[in-house]
Amino acid sequence: MATPLPAPSARAVLSVFEKYQKDRLLFVQTVADLASRETNIEALQAAGVMSLLRPLLLDTIPAIQQAAALALGRLANYNEELAEAVVDSDILPQLVYSLSEQNRFYKKAAAFVLRAVAKHSPELAQSVTDSGALNALVSCLEEFDPGVKEAAAWALGYIARHNGDLAQAVVDAGAVPLLVLCVQEPELSLRRIASSALSDIAKHSPELAQAVVDANTIPFISPLLANPDAKLRRQVCSALSQIAKHTVDLAETVVDGEIFPNVLNCLKDLDGYVKKNAATLVCEIAKHTPELAQLIVNSGGIAAVVDYVNDTRGNARLPGIMTLGYIAAFSETLALSVIVAKGVPPLAQALVTENEEHIKAACAWSLGQIGRHSPDHAKTLADHAVLPKLLKVLTSSTHTTTTEASGGAGAGQQQQQPTTTADEPGADLKTKTKRALKCILEKTLTLDALEPLLQPATTPPNILKYVVAQFAKILPHDVGARRQFVMSGGLQRIQEVANAYAGTGAGVPGTLAQQQQVQQGGAGGVSGLTGTKMGEYIRTINECYPEEIVRYYSPGYSATLLDKVWFPVFVLLQL
Repeated sequence: MATPLPAPSARAVLSVFEKYQKDRLLFVQTVADLASRETNIEALQAAGVMSLLRPLLLDTIPAIQQAAALALGRLANYNEELAEAVVDSDILPQLVYSLSEQNRFYKKAAAFVLRAVAKHSPELAQSVTDSGALNALVSCLEEFDPGVKEAAAWALGYIARHNGDLAQAVVDAGAVPLLVLCVQEPELSLRRIASSALSDIAKHSPELAQAVVDANTIPFISPLLANPDAKLRRQVCSALSQIAKHTVDLAETVVDGEIFPNVLNCLKDLDGYVKKNAATLVCEIAKHTPELAQLIVNSGGIAAVVDYVNDTRGNARLPGIMTLGYIAAFSETLALSVIVAKGVPPLAQALVTENEEHIKAACAWSLGQIGRHSPDHAKTLADHAVLPKLLKVLTSSTHTTTTEASGGAGAGQQQQQPTTTADEPGADLKTKTKRALKCILEKTLTLDALEPLLQPATTPPNILKYVVAQFAKILPHDVGARRQFVMSGGLQRIQEVANAYAGTGAGVPGTLAQQQQVQQGGAGGVSGLTGTKMGEYIRTINECYPEEIVRYYSPGYSATLLDKVWFPVFVLLQL
């Protein structure tokens, strides 16, 4: 049996231990403070701080354990390399074990470390999952202290956000019903983080979104769209959009949660993130069916979306632009609703002023969806000068190279054709702009809209073909249009197009036979286009006029006429 130390000796020994304890506490608190500043991280790492902090996690003094966990969390939060060092040091199992044993302060610090490790990559998040952290974190969601719940919900959200497998593991651990309970708590920060975690789970697949819906999530989060807290509204809009985007049934479930008109009010929110997330939610609903698009229209949604597109700039505009396109795509009536709500001017303005190619591409696609339904729809776009703007975007983003034409201009001919590859920057913009031009042109029946595009020198051949095709539709049936077409110089430009396509245009040499055919005058250039659609269109247009008029407006006619006049005179003089 140990002999008790005399009182002075006991105090001396205890003072040594107290000093050691104070020094340990001072050390971990200082390290935690240093780790909060990025400039100190590399120096701490070089000093081997990780190996010094690990044993302090098992210290008998709770304050030292908490400070050590906080320091590790701040280090792991800094970069992936330090997070991997935490995993390699076998610290995670200690943290997981302590989550079920220690006090609430330590649990918050431990959950912070798990979140800091998991956030960097799917591999690190998988390491956290493999350490058994999910069950411990889900248990923390049942704690009384809201701070512990918040830390656990945050960590679960960071694990789930990486991929579907990790999100499924979070669902399988039973986290979703407890996260829904957290949304109902009075603490704002807890509600925000729980909503964010639900969003991170639902975004990956319809099955995961359905798992979130099955936990009766929608009735509890939908009313929060009217909550005064902007950050909470951000997360709620995000969660609802991640649910609605997958299937028609899920979108209808979200709509049944009575999100209108609150979500439309969010489009006018002072907080930019709330506005963007609300626009994304409306977009994800609108894309599914005509009925859902009509529901948005009936709720006054188009006017709100148009105002949103007018008020925003850059990437924030994209969901509003896409919403107008989705709604207009379904039917003539819905497209007309977009037109009546003055949706065309902001789309045309964004097409010209935005710098990002994907935003321009979205504008081009949406305008194409509006104009493709009927001549009336196309005329509205023409009245807003959409066609020249689309053509400018197409030509400014297209690098032309001389390639062998296939079928469009006859065998053996060369035309200036735009060449793009699937991975070339701007390829998507060119494709969508070209398709939009085609859709609108095929419904355009007004000469004033078409004539600015009838420029063989600047309009790409694959677009010029559709312009000429429309003239071939209009002119045979409209005497006034035929007269206007001649007076505006359209017929002359048609002959220039025929000349170029026959192979005698500048920089586009054709065969000798084609040159001779054109030099014979009139519509001879069209014979070089025999068997092509362009040839048929030009022939149809030329047949609307007397042959003498066609010859008069053909290139080289003045020289040909001069030769015919002076040749007899020259012969007489020789005699």
